[in-house]
Amino acid sequence: MTTRPPAPSRRTLLRAMAVLPASALVLGEAPGLLGTALAAAPPSGSATRYTIVPFLNSTDGTVNVYQSDDATDFRLVKSSAYTPPSNRIRDASIFKHTNGYYYITYTTHTWQDVSTTIGFARSTDRVNWTFLYDYTVPVANLSRAWAPEWFVDSDGSVNVIVSCSTTDDEWIFTPYLLKATDSALTTWSSPVALSGIGENHIDTFIVKLGSTYHAFTKNETTKYIEYGTATSLAGPYTISRTGNWAGWGSYREGPALVQLDNGAWRIFFDGYGDGNYYYSDSYDTFATWSTPKALPGVSGTARHFTVIKETVSGGVGLAKNVTRSLRSANYTTRYWQEQSSLLNLPVVTSASTTAEKQNATFTLVPGLADANGFSFRDAAGNYLRHYSFRGRFDPDDGTSTFARDATFIARTGTASGSVRFESYNYPGYYLRHYNYQLRVEQTDGTDLFRQDSSFVPVTSWA
Repeated sequence: MTTRPPAPSRRTLLRAMAVLPASALVLGEAPGLLGTALAAAPPSGSATRYTIVPFLNSTDGTVNVYQSDDATDFRLVKSSAYTPPSNRIRDASIFKHTNGYYYITYTTHTWQDVSTTIGFARSTDRVNWTFLYDYTVPVANLSRAWAPEWFVDSDGSVNVIVSCSTTDDEWIFTPYLLKATDSALTTWSSPVALSGIGENHIDTFIVKLGSTYHAFTKNETTKYIEYGTATSLAGPYTISRTGNWAGWGSYREGPALVQLDNGAWRIFFDGYGDGNYYYSDSYDTFATWSTPKALPGVSGTARHFTVIKETVSGGVGLAKNVTRSLRSANYTTRYWQEQSSLLNLPVVTSASTTAEKQNATFTLVPGLADANGFSFRDAAGNYLRHYSFRGRFDPDDGTSTFARDATFIARTGTASGSVRFESYNYPGYYLRHYNYQLRVEQTDGTDLFRQDSSFVPVTSWA
């Protein structure tokens, strides 16, 4: 068996700092409104793309754009990609509309100020943004409208959920639902308070599976992210998991979920108490979660974001049911080679023995756990799998565990023609060489790791 793998928050200074995001991801559906991809490795020639547009720990006057192909290693696409013409930008939520535009909606003022409007901007490419308008949220005696969040329901309706407080208690927030009444997203229904979540719950994020709405919401009294369900977007919601039920700890906020290529659900949240941004995965429809880990690269820089997932063109185009040898992208005389059932990276040349060349030749076949992924078979019919995070070859024992251990998702590598192979059941872990041994290790977001995990498929040695 394998082993499963400081900046002040606006809420640390006051007893409630609220945001209420809610985005919809509908299992088994991929509405164009969301620009989402289904839960499967991308097909040949396509790539998975996750996008976030966070404001920064250092400033709430602008946002950066980052993207990732694995929801772990986010890379900067453009800094200061959008600066509104006036006021601030915090808590930006992004989605893709059926008209092909990307839209963000955001908080327009810093946390200290009265803030009765939410902002809107759009883009054709996620990078260059045009301001649209500021919208005054029509809630009586409104004090603050924070963290507007797109929610595209399974019927295609476009909604914004925004957290509002009133002048009688400016730090107690309630989530309100606004529904777009035109396709241009310029007119909105009257606000309706979500039922069942209650006051003093903030940062509500909703995922819809089938006919059930699953809400993740921060209890501002206990500082834990709680969980509840409803059969209607407006509620009533029943909160069924409280306290440290998921093992994420307290002083956590801004939950946002996305479904990974292997079907797992990943939650991101801001660990504002310790300055880190975290992620955690669930494989059993939110019942249990992996130990949270700091997100490499953007942790400590990015603040309050949501994630959109798309399948886009331009990914790895790698044939299956062919034999190939795999050369290191940064040690160009070294190749994958099986040695005593383990995968290593020795030098292989034309002068190498026939046996050495044969052991450096592998058949690329459809992934045992996902046919869009890849599995690697040696001449004896054994498959490359990870075991205690080491690459090794074993006979297929027919179990689902073996199939997942032996399946890898192809991601674009650092050098031209190179590929990175992500573990199917350890998202964010890649085959990489270390001391000329092939291991499955977690990305650390560095260029060196990306280079060490990039390999070029070439004509086979044997």
